[in-house]
Amino acid sequence: MPTINKQDLSETDICDLFITPAIKDAGWDQSSQIRREVTLTPGPIVVRGNISTRNKKKKKFADYVLSWVIGVPLAVVEAKSNNHSVSHGLQQALGYAEILVVPSAFSSNGEAFAAHNKVPAAAEKIETQFPLDQFPPPQILWQRYKSYRGIENAPEELVLQPYHSDSSGKEPRYYQVEAINRVIEAVAKGQKRLLLVMATGTGKTYTTFQIIWRLWKAKAVRRVLFLVDRNILADQTLVNDFKPFGSVMAKVKNRKIDPAYEIHLALYQAITGPAAEDKIFKNVSPDFFDMIIIDECHRGSAAEDSAWREILEYFSGAIQLGMTATPKETKYVSNLTYFGDPVYTYSLKQGIEDGFLAPYKVIRIDIDKDLYGWTPPSGMTDDLGREIDDRTYNQKDMDRILVLNQRTKLVAGRVMQFLKATDPYAKTIIFCEDIDHAERMRSAIVNAAGQLAIDNPKYVMRITGDSVEGKAELDNFIDPESKFPVIVTTSELLTTGIDAKTCKLIVLDKTINSMTTFKQIIGRGTRIEEEHNKFYFTIIDFKKATELFRDPDFDGEPVIIYEPGPNDPPVPPDPEPGADDDDIDGGDVDDGGTYKFIVSGVSARIVAERIEYIGPDGNLITESYRDFTRKQIKTEFASLDEFLRRWNSAEKKQAIIELLEEHGIILDNLAEIVGSEYGAFDLICHIAYDQPPLTRKERADKVKKRNYFTKYGEPARAVLNALLDKYADEGVGTLENAKVLKLKPFTDMGTPMEIINQLFGSKTNYENAIQELEQELFNLEQTA
Repeated sequence: MPTINKQDLSETDICDLFITPAIKDAGWDQSSQIRREVTLTPGPIVVRGNISTRNKKKKKFADYVLSWVIGVPLAVVEAKSNNHSVSHGLQQALGYAEILVVPSAFSSNGEAFAAHNKVPAAAEKIETQFPLDQFPPPQILWQRYKSYRGIENAPEELVLQPYHSDSSGKEPRYYQVEAINRVIEAVAKGQKRLLLVMATGTGKTYTTFQIIWRLWKAKAVRRVLFLVDRNILADQTLVNDFKPFGSVMAKVKNRKIDPAYEIHLALYQAITGPAAEDKIFKNVSPDFFDMIIIDECHRGSAAEDSAWREILEYFSGAIQLGMTATPKETKYVSNLTYFGDPVYTYSLKQGIEDGFLAPYKVIRIDIDKDLYGWTPPSGMTDDLGREIDDRTYNQKDMDRILVLNQRTKLVAGRVMQFLKATDPYAKTIIFCEDIDHAERMRSAIVNAAGQLAIDNPKYVMRITGDSVEGKAELDNFIDPESKFPVIVTTSELLTTGIDAKTCKLIVLDKTINSMTTFKQIIGRGTRIEEEHNKFYFTIIDFKKATELFRDPDFDGEPVIIYEPGPNDPPVPPDPEPGADDDDIDGGDVDDGGTYKFIVSGVSARIVAERIEYIGPDGNLITESYRDFTRKQIKTEFASLDEFLRRWNSAEKKQAIIELLEEHGIILDNLAEIVGSEYGAFDLICHIAYDQPPLTRKERADKVKKRNYFTKYGEPARAVLNALLDKYADEGVGTLENAKVLKLKPFTDMGTPMEIINQLFGSKTNYENAIQELEQELFNLEQTA
């Protein structure tokens, strides 16, 4: 057998010929313990303008994940080609080990292994290198893992109980695996009160199902109560994530807990209430349930006087798991104090960075009467003839104490303007102050929608706790396959727990100073639905609620983009946020007969729309897209000369364009500012270096006027002339794509092979001709 020169081998060859055999020889089972090419995160979605793309360069992708059993990862191995050192990939492996929360990371180039051990014994080094034939066996790394996780004495039959798997092949994501394992390990160590914090849209219910399944299958628990506070949450859970429980599962109905079932789903209002006879949970013994899971436990469940707290105390011997997206710690209520520190946290910020949650952009709109206030003339009466209190009304009063019908009309008109300019059928939730406001907003949207509302009366619906007709449409609104209703108005009913995967627009015309409520509302849009082209969502904010993005308690920076017209005024300074509002988390706010002044004759207008961006460092930048782009280009190309050198030396100009996209610059957006007739080269030179731009057609015409083509025969000149026309129409990407030769007018000149080989002599000659053509096109001296 000839000697293999490892430096001639690819990374895949190194894996196949050296790394995988070495791991297998150490006793690892290839089918159940060795996983190759494991995607940990898909990479964040980058939003610029109305364009969204995944940043695949930030995708987290491990060459090997080694597991004790499926679902219990122990180690990461990063492979490199033999042109790298043995430890070259160790830093990368450590990053992946951090994500998976495992103690062992390895790197190899096919010569040996480099290792990092997070729990070395007294005499051991943290990092070592050893030959290929000395890779540690599974038992060694399993013992190391148990030590790292503090589960040396935990019963293995519980910790290693398999997940539920079905024919769909759905597997938990890395953070779901970690959340499930953390809860199982805590239970194995005897912990009774547990808190799990997972951002909305990250699959809390699926994670809960797997936790219950493993504990139930391992016989660590028999009877389980899953408590929710919305009927739709219980119904969704029954038919979706919890479906595998089948005949052992039931929803508590008719105020009776049936001991024939083991998995019980209950609306907490169905098993308790203010009167003694309402407390049907006391009809079973305190040891009836082995485990209680409280969904959305931030909503008052831990308050001393809460009905949920009463249930928890009655079943005090059960394992109690609180699930929340927003851990709450205030002087009034604290689920942190009740449950203890979270066993695991997966934040909104992390979900967006990983690419599992949708980023968002925000349009902040200031209305004159909100910003500057409105004082009624002395003795003025409202539409019902009531004298209006003589004081100044501002933003916090709007639609709570004072109703300006023209303001409602203005908000509805701006929302419909946005939808008609983007997608009139994008699922939209408008959050209002109360039920009365939600009804008035529904009517205003109908009038602003015009023919859209005439064509389908369910184009917009009010979905509030008191509306039977509206609540009947809730399933249709959250169903991705159902077109109607498109827009819903609400106050509180849709703040939590509603799985509206295709919601693309959230409108805030509601005062929100509660961080918990704010996070829950934002969570209505964070789900990604690729099948329905939902990669990000937009927030239109009329009430300064997005000031909470700046709060250090908010854990997910927004992608905030808006491109106003040239006449939009600057934004005045913002007032300080007020004290906590008195939002009611349990359901819609009814005005309850609150005295509101209703005024039709007072105008309202938009005075500002804020322009804000998220920079590459994740911080908010208040500047124009043009200024943002200029700075980003100059961080990559400090001078015009440097840009020209790199542009001209680039074999494919598309590589420069993709490099700028990594900085958050989408050239299509620049073209909207400067002009769609300008190409990438001129957009960059003009925005960053103040060069006068030429249109693509002007550049092409200047090249045609020169004697550049004379060295080619007539047929080849015709091809180059046609390529210049294609550039003028479509841009530089067309020049660099050989598939253009399959289009008209090139098909009239011959096949691609005939054009390349007969008219230009060879593929190399054709590529050289394209490069020369680009040099002529982008020669600043010749085109000045």
